[in-house]
Amino acid sequence: MQLALKSPKITVIRPHGCLNAANALEFERDLTTALAQDDTSILQVDLAAVESLDSAALMALVSTLKLAGKLGRSLRLCSVSPALRIIFELTQLDEVFEILESEATATA
Repeated sequence: MQLALKSPKITVIRPHGCLNAANALEFERDLTTALAQDDTSILQVDLAAVESLDSAALMALVSTLKLAGKLGRSLRLCSVSPALRIIFELTQLDEVFEILESEATATA
């Protein structure tokens, strides 16, 4: 994972490629590490460069969302492509996650 932007309250993670069972544990570990930083109140996952994701990647996101809630922090997604948005809609996770159109929308 690439830590792309760090501000006092928002940490942005920009994964790329395919998020699947082969790398879901690493993805979750990266998200958890970023969320656990003391100066992070919002963890934003920019999915613009993600080509596909499977159930293991979805579970990593759900686990991180639960952790964020326990820590009193937020997890939000942005730049979700139409192909990925369908996955969130079919699993009804679009009602669970805060999904923003773009990173610009998120920082505005």
